[in-house]
Amino acid sequence: MRAATRSLLLAAVIRLADLASGGGGIAEARPWQPSRHPQVPIWPAMPPDAQSGAGPEDEMTRRTNLVAGKPWFEVANVMRPTITVYPGRDNGSGPAVVVFPGGGYTILAIDLEGTEVCDWLTSQGITCVLLKYRVPGSGYYPKSAPYPKSGAYPRSPMALEDAQRTLGLVRARAREWHIDPHRVGVLGFSAGGHLVAAMSTHFPHRVYPAVDAADRESCRPGFAVALYPGRLSLEPNVHELNPDIQVTRRTPPTFLLQAEDDPVDPVENSLVYHAALRKAGVPVELHLYAHGGHAFGLRRTNQPITAWPELVERWLRSIGILTP
Repeated sequence: MRAATRSLLLAAVIRLADLASGGGGIAEARPWQPSRHPQVPIWPAMPPDAQSGAGPEDEMTRRTNLVAGKPWFEVANVMRPTITVYPGRDNGSGPAVVVFPGGGYTILAIDLEGTEVCDWLTSQGITCVLLKYRVPGSGYYPKSAPYPKSGAYPRSPMALEDAQRTLGLVRARAREWHIDPHRVGVLGFSAGGHLVAAMSTHFPHRVYPAVDAADRESCRPGFAVALYPGRLSLEPNVHELNPDIQVTRRTPPTFLLQAEDDPVDPVENSLVYHAALRKAGVPVELHLYAHGGHAFGLRRTNQPITAWPELVERWLRSIGILTP
């Protein structure tokens, strides 16, 4: 079974279990709203390749599959993508990171792999830009459609369109948001980790027609962090890179982290990407752990892998993004 199919089935099973257990049922469905900062639409009008959703956008509480003993929030049926900017400093210009939550391109783990990440990054003086990219809430789509409502590029372009647009917006508004446009990177988990790799290799050309001046800005990340990424190996447990990920010497410096017992996205995803980056001469740092599983976000447990934020901080200093 392909990793993409397995991820979709896992997401669907967990979602049904939550509904059956009353953990975030239909009565609680509501659009997601950040607690402190406004959401900003990334497209001035209808997004490119817009499609109707499986229903209205909704946020649900996951009370099954707890992480570090706590529930987490998912957002589904995202058809109108937004960014939420968490300022890292009051004046001057500093680095910024665009964050891609995971969720199998089906939902977004919006706090576990989103807002909680922004709280950590801003504590380091880094501006965090949380992207709520398009996801359908379901793995199913009309057979007449040319591609799913959302998914991995190139089968589906929407998430990559949203990510490329966001990098351009961040650089276009860098002065307003006190950001150094030369120190803008990306960080993602699971499917968001795949989106990190897609951004790192498909930046020479926008996958949508330019809309405004923001689309004339570079969408190449200055650095990239992919945590327990998926869809990078050709097949589960096969040591061969997905041919849709074309690494070159211009691929940005990359940090990779994954557990060898990851039951959703096998460790081969990080291994084959690491090998391709090394072959192309791209600076890369890889951390593998025997245990840790999948989708742990930033929540600390007794597993050593959950101390990864300190590793990323040291790596960012080593490549000059953070000052000592």
